[in-house]
Amino acid sequence: MTYAAAGVDTEAGDRAVELMKDAVRATHTAGVVGGVGGFAGLVDASALKAYRRPLLATSTDGVGTKVAVAQAMDVHHTIGHDLVGMVVDDIVVVGARPLLMTDYIATGKVVPERVADIVRGIAEACALVGTPLLGGETAEHPGLLGAHEYDVAGAATGVVEADAVLGAERVRAGDVVVAMAASGLHSNGYSLVRRVFDVAGWGYERDVPELGRTLGEELLEPTRLYTPVCLDLVDDPAVDVHAFSHVTGGGLAANLARVLPRGLVAAVDRSSWVVPPVFDLVRRLGKVAWDDLQNTLNLGVGMVAVVAPDSADAAVSAVRGRGVDAWVLGPVRQDDGATGPGVVRGTKGVDGGAVHLVGDYRTS
Repeated sequence: MTYAAAGVDTEAGDRAVELMKDAVRATHTAGVVGGVGGFAGLVDASALKAYRRPLLATSTDGVGTKVAVAQAMDVHHTIGHDLVGMVVDDIVVVGARPLLMTDYIATGKVVPERVADIVRGIAEACALVGTPLLGGETAEHPGLLGAHEYDVAGAATGVVEADAVLGAERVRAGDVVVAMAASGLHSNGYSLVRRVFDVAGWGYERDVPELGRTLGEELLEPTRLYTPVCLDLVDDPAVDVHAFSHVTGGGLAANLARVLPRGLVAAVDRSSWVVPPVFDLVRRLGKVAWDDLQNTLNLGVGMVAVVAPDSADAAVSAVRGRGVDAWVLGPVRQDDGATGPGVVRGTKGVDGGAVHLVGDYRTS
């Protein structure tokens, strides 16, 4: 009996590394020490000496069941953008600048070209946010995963000056919530989305006129990367940023409430933007209630900034200048303790503020 006979092909793993090395190297900044293939990645942290009190920020995540769409379509070079977005854009929420990222791929059978495609996508996204892909692991798990199955995960570390940390402590009554448009579904709620289209009998190859492309192409649209936009806002002297919120699992209200202090409520006007067609398609095809939809999907808002009232116009202009649509969602005010439909508080284990969703969604 050999390791290969048991289903693990170490030579295939080595070939995958050879195919991905150039893409990984392209993310390496001047601060990276050493090359690809070491037991640990090294980065020169000398720049941290310039900080008065540097705090390290860290995050880890995956992309959920969106990988099932990639596997079904045999398209693997975009999923890496989703992974980087889910991880690095959580770090920037506290105002941190990413220093490094690592990845992990588990698969039932190592197909070098497929693994290289996944890592190439991760590396491309890391380059776009200026973050070196410092290390990773590809694990072959026969018997646990099917030959064509895989899952991906990643982790990143960033740094922020202690007195520059963004969050609920900075938010005040009178602040304004600014939305940044999503590129699509991003990487959350795919268990619901896939179920809707499966029950409806819609294949990924189906051409959908209202989407302007096939269903599969829409579902694989990569997650927008907000880190460069958010860091620009932090550095912009015309914008006073108090908090960011990355709209991921749980939707807009649940994630925004996490960065508001107790005693304050953000009034979010649902009519302030047009919900992109893919979300309304899921709603209509699956007969999904708006409440369930807004508690699961981003509905077109991928990141929000909470800014000082006199910074709102400048923030919207700055984000649009980066090629991302932006608009005002509503104000932050004193919480009157109201309850009922549209009021969300106490989410994700955070005893913070509240969000009051008002108005009706627009779909055209």
